[in-house]
Amino acid sequence: MKATATTHEQKVLHLARARTLLRARDLTQHGLPTIALTRLVQAGKLERVARGLYGLPGATISEHRSLAEVSARVPKGVVCLLSALRVHEIGTQAPFEVWIAIPQHMVTPRLDQPAIRVVRMSDEALADGVERENIDGVEVPVFSAARTVVDCFRFRNKIGLDVALEALRDGWGRRKFTLDDLWRRATSGRVANVMRPYIEAITS
Repeated sequence: MKATATTHEQKVLHLARARTLLRARDLTQHGLPTIALTRLVQAGKLERVARGLYGLPGATISEHRSLAEVSARVPKGVVCLLSALRVHEIGTQAPFEVWIAIPQHMVTPRLDQPAIRVVRMSDEALADGVERENIDGVEVPVFSAARTVVDCFRFRNKIGLDVALEALRDGWGRRKFTLDDLWRRATSGRVANVMRPYIEAITS
């Protein structure tokens, strides 16, 4: 029995090295008992990073670790607005909260850490323009650069028009998106008329 437990723990540690962040359901998917997490934490071979998340002690973490933590705990969410700008390296925003879009009727997630800022969107909007980034072994859904800039104008009352304008100028200057993609996203997001004079100003 002890040999079996040791084998399970070795497999869990191998999984932790591959994924960086580990959830109980990751073990279940591999047919491993979740009690192994408790044993490994008690032995000091794993540490509890956040509620329901585990990692190797002293493991190297990326600057976007908080996005991975939130995505692992809010699987229906998509990283958006200021946090998505950060991922795409657009603008100068450095939010201390993780901005995440969730379905309109979903209960607001309760996380102790990291802090989150919730934006509600329709299922159709949540499925449009999503890219997947691998952050610390977690597949994190993030809106594309063009979609994020358009969302900044859609939600300018939340983040400020100055932030939206900076995102547009910097994103265009860094060639993070094409003009066609931007117009298409602006049209589908119903902010083409709002964005038109600013887009024409930077592309003329």
